[in-house]
Amino acid sequence: MLLGTWNLENLYRPGGAFGPRSEAAYKAKLTALASVVTELDPTLLGVQEVGDPEALADLAGMLDGDWHIALSEHPDGRGIRVGFLSRPEPRTIIDTNSFPAPLRPVQGDDDGEPVSRTGRGFLATEITTQGMTLTVTVCHLKSKLLTFPGGRFQPRNEGERARYGAYALYRRAAEATTLRAVADDLLDGKGKERNVAVLGDLNDEVTAATTQILQGPPGSEIGTPGFERPDKGDAARLWNIAPLIPEEQRFSRVHSGRPELIDHILVSRLLLDHVTGAGTGTPVRETPLPSVDENPGARRDSAGSDHAPVWVRIEP
Repeated sequence: MLLGTWNLENLYRPGGAFGPRSEAAYKAKLTALASVVTELDPTLLGVQEVGDPEALADLAGMLDGDWHIALSEHPDGRGIRVGFLSRPEPRTIIDTNSFPAPLRPVQGDDDGEPVSRTGRGFLATEITTQGMTLTVTVCHLKSKLLTFPGGRFQPRNEGERARYGAYALYRRAAEATTLRAVADDLLDGKGKERNVAVLGDLNDEVTAATTQILQGPPGSEIGTPGFERPDKGDAARLWNIAPLIPEEQRFSRVHSGRPELIDHILVSRLLLDHVTGAGTGTPVRETPLPSVDENPGARRDSAGSDHAPVWVRIEP
């Protein structure tokens, strides 16, 4: 079976402030998204940037067979949230946006109150298929795209740029810490006995400090000498499957012409033993990604997504 994650890029029905401006553009977007999901044929797909729940239902309606939808009840200020498209019926276990104690609120801007919640909720569900029980959390961490007072995307000066870069990093680190707490609850110190995955748009690359927070005890990453030496940390670890992706595919977005892998799948020790392959995009068809910049509205009427799906194949 295939487990995947995909940022659907502002999935809204037309006519609102953020989605496509015409019905034709909306249908083109859905058609492009549906063709990728059809080719991937996932058992479970974590999705991000679902602006209208009805739009995800529209997408599911374009797919063959029966699909179930699970969505977080904690959207951000634009209404976007995370969720799942699933063949088996998913059972929601956790849906939270609260920082875990004793993590304190962090500064989010120059003048506002400290931030004590994640920008978008983390949703954990459980499915049972082919004799395997799989527990998966989907997330969408704080973006590196900086927004300045008044909705500006350009700073007034470099001091403002530096401050808001720090605020974004504070928030992404706190969100990664919150996500790790969710993973701890799901693993319960039994990563060698439980099939657990954490996936989503982490908005940073494999070696970023915020991404590293999610892995738990260090020293056993895929491709390192410690990988072949099991130890007591395996019960709490998560392994990023990025090194299993062919190098030429190891990116999920192109920013200002630079490919980067910011969408990730991390798995428990037991689930890692069932992994037989990983990749980005679709397994057969190569679709070039657009290069994006700091203008998030530039692709409002574009079809498809500015992210590639990331996936892992699992043999039960």
